[in-house]
Amino acid sequence: MPKSPPIKLPAARWTMHEFFAGSGLVAYGLRGMFKPVWANDVSPQKAAVYRANFGGGRFHLGDIKNVQGQDLPPAHLSWASFPCQDLSLAGAMGGIHAARSGLVWEWLRVLDETAQKPKILLMENVSGLLSAAKGENYRALHRALADRGYRCGAVLLNASHFVPQSRPRVFVVAVEQSVTVPQELAGDGPCWLHNKAAIQLGASLPGWVWWQTEKPSRRRQDLRDIIQPDAPFDKDHVLSLLPPAHQARLAEAEEVWATGYRRTRRGAVQLELRFDGIAGCLRTPEGGSSKQYLVVKRQGQTHARLLTVRETARLMGAPDRFILPGSDNDGYKAMGDAVVAPAVRFLGQRFLIPLAEAAYGD
Repeated sequence: MPKSPPIKLPAARWTMHEFFAGSGLVAYGLRGMFKPVWANDVSPQKAAVYRANFGGGRFHLGDIKNVQGQDLPPAHLSWASFPCQDLSLAGAMGGIHAARSGLVWEWLRVLDETAQKPKILLMENVSGLLSAAKGENYRALHRALADRGYRCGAVLLNASHFVPQSRPRVFVVAVEQSVTVPQELAGDGPCWLHNKAAIQLGASLPGWVWWQTEKPSRRRQDLRDIIQPDAPFDKDHVLSLLPPAHQARLAEAEEVWATGYRRTRRGAVQLELRFDGIAGCLRTPEGGSSKQYLVVKRQGQTHARLLTVRETARLMGAPDRFILPGSDNDGYKAMGDAVVAPAVRFLGQRFLIPLAEAAYGD
């Protein structure tokens, strides 16, 4: 008899499609709010993670180019964490019409083919969506959504509000133009959710919504809270790569918990640490960056190792019962490409549930 998945998604009043679903942390973040009725990704490794944790009945492995909108069940929300490689500073910066990030247009095609479009859409990507090419990538997406009868606006939310990881991401929230947006969700101008690029775009684009909400409560975790204490420190050789300024900070401090990436500066490889109690943004080898190192100084001794796969999962807000099948590299990639679950939950509670109630009735 097959084992039940470790994470059972409870019943929810609202439903959603998960495009570019990856490992399923969006489904986990929105548990009890929006039940996924259909999910898709092209990666067999990520499909294995999704199915191991949530079961596979709703998951459709394959290229989005082969998805037909008329085959999808109805849903209240469509979530699309479309590929970031062509919009990321770590990638090729080919733009929103390039091969990978340009798959967002396939998502819009599928929506066009559905018998009844969801009244609420959410797109997630890196901050370059707003800033790259002087904002033209976002403008193209904004116009496409407006042409389909949606009002929208973008917010920039850093996962560091919820977990000890710096991971700023853009979330574009769109709602059908016929829906009356609750007054408390939209303001007359920018708030803490809008950076300079968003402010410039919002001032120039018709149909822009200045989404607003109060800041979340202060994060309680720091880096040391997610560390596996028994993981061996086996990378001490990288300590020789620390730049002089970081060596000095280590020497001065009694205790240090820091993470860092190896980077090449002026032809020399060095390990650059951050000392603010949070990890740097998790990435994947495909994004042009290496795995993240952990450096700890205690009782006069300093040691280094890689962050473990479980630690990266904790940095993404995944519970310890979350299964990461396959190799360590599969796990690093699954988490490096995911969306931080507590950030998703925050957006669900503050925006998506009130919009669903406004769009579909209390």
